Amino acid sequence: MTPPVPVADAIGVDHMRWQCSRCAALSPVGDLRYACTRCRWSGRLTLVIDYERVGAGRSPGDVLLTGEHSLWRYARLLPVAAGGGGARRVRSRYVAGWTPLHRADRLAHRLGLGRLWIKDEAANPSGALKDRASVVAVADALDRGRDVIATASSGNAGAALAGAAAAVGLRCVVFVPRGTPPAKLTQISRYGARVLVVDGDYDDAVRLSTAACRRWGWYCRNTAYNPCTAEGKKTVALEIVEQLGWSAPDAVVVPVGDGNILVGVHRGLCDARAMGWIDRMPRLIGVQAAAAAAVHRAWAEGAADVRPAPARTRAESINVGEPQDGFRALAAVRDTAGIMVAVEDEEIFAAVDRLAAESGVYPEPASAAGAAALPALVTRGELGSTDRVVLLNTGSGLKAAPSAVGGGAIPVAADLRAVAAAVMADAADTDGEADLDELEQKW
Repeated sequence: MTPPVPVADAIGVDHMRWQCSRCAALSPVGDLRYACTRCRWSGRLTLVIDYERVGAGRSPGDVLLTGEHSLWRYARLLPVAAGGGGARRVRSRYVAGWTPLHRADRLAHRLGLGRLWIKDEAANPSGALKDRASVVAVADALDRGRDVIATASSGNAGAALAGAAAAVGLRCVVFVPRGTPPAKLTQISRYGARVLVVDGDYDDAVRLSTAACRRWGWYCRNTAYNPCTAEGKKTVALEIVEQLGWSAPDAVVVPVGDGNILVGVHRGLCDARAMGWIDRMPRLIGVQAAAAAAVHRAWAEGAADVRPAPARTRAESINVGEPQDGFRALAAVRDTAGIMVAVEDEEIFAAVDRLAAESGVYPEPASAAGAAALPALVTRGELGSTDRVVLLNTGSGLKAAPSAVGGGAIPVAADLRAVAAAVMADAADTDGEADLDELEQKW
């Protein structure tokens, strides 16, 4: 039997380096670098791991911290020392990850898919996938002795950071754009963060928050700019393949704004493949709103990089005009022979209701973008009756409830006939007149 990986060989970070995604320059993980300082692109940093040191070729049980039912079970693949003070503090106080993977048989049957699962990130502490990025960033900030942590956010990242910061006692500042949903503002504020509503869009909030962190020395958690964000998010992909019995699905469908979640999913799959835990890479299918489709446009044009584009979707979590991780997102899609898709806002908001009614998972509009794309993907032959597909639900619908106009709530009088008329409306006569027994029989 192969002996387990010695803990001392894997809980540090000396077997890892940051590498610029543009110029390939390497730097130590111990250095606090947000982006490459050696090239004109300020390239995003990708974690390079000496997989042999971690235990490539050995069974997952020899490498994972199997007693951890959180993202920290993959600690030996993360850029934060598992035994460090920051990781110990946050992992015991703000438990993120190890979220459920639901079978969505009804939806799969209607669409004509072989099998469909929904990875439900709404089960994280703040109700969104962004908890994964924030806990790793908070652990890193603690290890570096920082006492203020800040981020720009359209809502979810800010709530995740504020919650994790509250759990460990860090001061937190969150920059949100004008028009952020009230539910998200309330959640961030209740965690005790200082919430600054920027007179501008998300891209303005990113620029202002980055400038503030530089001026006052705050730890910056900004998506993609901080390389820990993609590394935290990659754990969702590791969980998916583990929950499928260390088997790769045929495709993973991911909503795209900045592109950082898509990059994170790709990073996790690359780790699993390099460790020998899966034997092939799933196709990555990135989905954007047509009203904020900078990454999709670059992919359709065959461009190597993403140019800024107008962003006017009502799905505010993916309303990004200048994607912070567009370059790596394009590379991830192409590396897996995947595709980018754009869907209209009307399709997105209709998909919120369909996904909730047919799966029991209530997504926020940005999350529903993936579900909105599925019918066209099947019609075009991109997905079919033999495909095993995972749909990523990145956040709870409760976080953006005011955006879902209507909802179908029906006021009723306090009697059974009113209940029957409302519930069994299809069985009523055109004039709405029917007694209770007749309604019951027809329904």
